[in-house]
Amino acid sequence: MNTSMKHDIGEASARRAAVAALTLGLMMSLQQTAWAGGREQAKRLYDRIASAPPDDATLTSMATLIGDGSNHANSVQAAALATQASGFYNTTLKNFAAPWTNRDQSAFVPLNDYTATVIGMVRDDVPFNTALSDDILYVGAAGAGAPAYSPANNAHYQYLDDNNVDLQANLSRTTQSSVTGVPAAATAGVITTRAAAKAFFVAGTNRAMFRFTMLNHLCRDMEQVLDPSRPPDRIRQDVSRSPGGDSRVYLNNCIGCHNGMDPLAQAFAYYDYQVTDEANDIGQIRFTAGQVQPKYLINADNFRPGYVTPDDRWDNRWRQGQNALLGWASSLPGSGAGAKSLGQELANSDAFAQCQVEKVFRRMCFRAPSDSADRAEVSRIVGVFKSNGYSLKRVFQEAGVYCMGN
Repeated sequence: MNTSMKHDIGEASARRAAVAALTLGLMMSLQQTAWAGGREQAKRLYDRIASAPPDDATLTSMATLIGDGSNHANSVQAAALATQASGFYNTTLKNFAAPWTNRDQSAFVPLNDYTATVIGMVRDDVPFNTALSDDILYVGAAGAGAPAYSPANNAHYQYLDDNNVDLQANLSRTTQSSVTGVPAAATAGVITTRAAAKAFFVAGTNRAMFRFTMLNHLCRDMEQVLDPSRPPDRIRQDVSRSPGGDSRVYLNNCIGCHNGMDPLAQAFAYYDYQVTDEANDIGQIRFTAGQVQPKYLINADNFRPGYVTPDDRWDNRWRQGQNALLGWASSLPGSGAGAKSLGQELANSDAFAQCQVEKVFRRMCFRAPSDSADRAEVSRIVGVFKSNGYSLKRVFQEAGVYCMGN
């Protein structure tokens, strides 16, 4: 081997050694980044919960609690510090709940009574399984400067939104029955807020309220609960039994949704949203006790032998069949009258608890649960949610800790 060849081999060997050293350095750097220390974890945790960076004192307190991350209870305490921030209420929770209040599922809508009530319930640790049934409403506190609450417009909440009023400090709990004219027995949490009524009780057949309640709070759209095996005797007259002249469409598709949905949506038979001035967003929920809304009786000629709604009695046909897997509460009868008892039926199901946890997980982790570890964690947090009085605030803390990094 000549001197030139030896020189070339030496240079190649030196280059390989340099590349190896550089690669090792990069791997160590990436490893240090992935295995974040307590301060990095604290900042990530605070940022995700509060939607803003922490001040130094809070960051230091959280980092001290987190330590090496081995004490889960201490890490949850650190997350609790982040849920005390105003940004958790004005930004995180507002953006979290806003899509539930409109058919487009957009977060880019003004603050309203639905969203404010969710925020207030989380702040006060009101059991979230009452969100679909309680006589509850959150309004701006007396000192917030907002115009008086009106069931006919959104000016009260628009003021709070436009002036960036601190919702953590300036929301007060009241009852819908005291300010909306809806009897206490007919209130059903966020279902009977003005925003929900405007979006889902307006016009139509009130099936929209049921569909979006299922979508937003049980994480199931109608196609996912389709079960043609349930009896069809409660399907209303307006549903054609031969869409487009083909009865197979009804038998293979329509029946599977309507046979379960129609007996449940009957709970809303006395509700409507009455528009007074559409251009100026004036309108309010209307409840007609004992009187079925005409919308339940429209298009009767589509199928005259179909079901004619006589009252607001509902029955859960999904307690049998494949949708029994939604985990209906054995302590409830599975039937009742009106929106309040239906809200209790839905919000005490396993699917409701699972849905809330999955939504928070996506918000805190910026992804859906994707592997066995994620699914196990979701299952654990569902248990924590139920055993801690359905505290949604605690769910944010638990999910935030899981995704704060190691």
